[in-house]
Amino acid sequence: MRFFIALDLSETNKKELTFIQSKLKDVVPNVTLTDPLKLHLTIAFIGEQEDSFKDSLAQLLTDAASGIAPFILTPSFIDGFPNLHKAHTFFMGVKGDIEKLFILRERVKDGLIKLNLEADERRFIPHIAIAKIKDFELKEQEERGLEKIDLLSLSPIPISSIKLYQSIPNHGFHHHNTLAEVKL
Repeated sequence: MRFFIALDLSETNKKELTFIQSKLKDVVPNVTLTDPLKLHLTIAFIGEQEDSFKDSLAQLLTDAASGIAPFILTPSFIDGFPNLHKAHTFFMGVKGDIEKLFILRERVKDGLIKLNLEADERRFIPHIAIAKIKDFELKEQEERGLEKIDLLSLSPIPISSIKLYQSIPNHGFHHHNTLAEVKL
């Protein structure tokens, strides 16, 4: 199975981000938008593992969530990986109760290491991937267009659980299936 751990978004948040995606597409027409049903904030991508890891990963979620109360994040800016000027992925950065998010992330990472699974050592940048693009180089006109996208009216994202997902490939796309959910 191909696993990842993420925070889900409410339907309201997904609708608002879909609107932001449409504005992004107006500015950068050749982006490929993330399916609104797949919008989430990834905590850890685990990748292909034996199906038998499912129960251990579900327990990892319980351990990581212990003592963390529900919290709020708010989408607040558009950026890109590796950077906005030469992005291959556009994302919404978040602000809010970031310290709880980082604690959750570190606990998940420590749990993966205890399970002898690879943990991503890159700097964690909390984000929601909203689009992908190939061979992009930001032009001045696009930069001005991105600056005009109004992000002030985006609703806070209530975070009340953490989920273990299975990512199922299907003709170049992936379907996400929730395998476990642990309430905060």
